[in-house]
Amino acid sequence: MKEHVPATPSTQKRATQGAPSVEVRHGDAFDLFDELPKSSIDLIITSPPYWGHRDYGLPHNWDFFNDIPTVREIGPVSPGYEWYRLHGGLLGLEPYPEWFVHHLAEILDKGKRSLKATGSMWINIGDTYFARWASIREQGRQGLGSEERYRRKTPLGGIRAEKNLLLIPSRFAIAMQERGWILRNDVIWHKPNAVPRPEADRLKNSHEHFFHFVKKPSAGRASYYYDLEQAEARASDVVTVNVAPGEAGHSATFPHALIEPRILTSSPPGGTVLDPFSGTGRALEVALEHGRSALGFDAQATFVQLQKTKLNGNLKQRTRELRQ
Repeated sequence: MKEHVPATPSTQKRATQGAPSVEVRHGDAFDLFDELPKSSIDLIITSPPYWGHRDYGLPHNWDFFNDIPTVREIGPVSPGYEWYRLHGGLLGLEPYPEWFVHHLAEILDKGKRSLKATGSMWINIGDTYFARWASIREQGRQGLGSEERYRRKTPLGGIRAEKNLLLIPSRFAIAMQERGWILRNDVIWHKPNAVPRPEADRLKNSHEHFFHFVKKPSAGRASYYYDLEQAEARASDVVTVNVAPGEAGHSATFPHALIEPRILTSSPPGGTVLDPFSGTGRALEVALEHGRSALGFDAQATFVQLQKTKLNGNLKQRTRELRQ
C-alpha cells in the first residue's frame, strides 16, 4: 500500500499572488463564517474565549443565566448557540461548561466550508477548574484582572464538582472529532512564566493545548499542506514559550514564537490566514510578516479598530518592502 504523504511545498503549487492583503471584520464569527467564499482559506488559527474567564467588555444576560432554577430546567445539553445568543448569552460565560464546549465546536465547525481541502485549523485553548460561584472580570477572573466583576453561577452535578479540573480542551477536541474533523496533533504549550496561583493543595497550571485539525476527506486519508521544516527545533509536540504581555486591555495575547511555526508549517506562501477571534491581531501580524494575507473577526469594536490601525500600517510597510 502506498504510504500517505501530506501535501507539501513540493507537492502543492505555491500561490503566485502579489502583495498580501489584510481585513478585520466586526461581528460574531458564527455569522461571519457564512460570508466567506467556499474553499478560500488556507489556515484558521485562533485562541477563542475560555470558559468562565472574562467578558471582554461585551454584554451578557446575567439575570437569566444566573437563575439556577431556570438553568437547571434547561439542563446541561445546550439548546444551541443561536438560542443562547438570542437570549443574551456570551460565548465563554455559559452556565454549563458542557454548553461552552458545544457552542465552541458549533461555531468553529462553520469554518469547514471556507477552509480549503488542503487547509488546517489550529485552536489554542486552556482548561478551567470548576467553581459554583466564579468572579468574572473584563480582563480576567478571580483576582487576575480589573476590579469590577460579575458573579457567574453554575449548577452542581456530574463533572461540575468544586475544584474539579474540567478537561475542557479534551472535551472540545472530541466534540470536533465527532463533527468529522481529523485531529493531527495536540501540542502542549509549556508556559514557564505562568502566573502563580495562591492554591496550596495542587500544582500550578503551566500549560495549554494547541490542537491541529484538518478536514476529513470524502474518501481515503487526509492530505493537506504541511511544511515540517518550518516547525520548531526537534519538531516536538511540546513547545516552551513564555506568555506574552497583554496589549490594549487584552490580557490573552498570542506569543509571536508560539504561532509563527503554526503559520509557516500550515499555510503556503501567499496563502490566506483567518483568525475568527482575532483580539489584538497578533496572528494577523505574523501572517502579514511572512507574506500571507490576513483576515480577522472580532465581536469587540475596540479591538477591531485597534487591529485596523495597527495592521494597515504593517501592510503599508510590507508593500514598500516588496516593491524595493
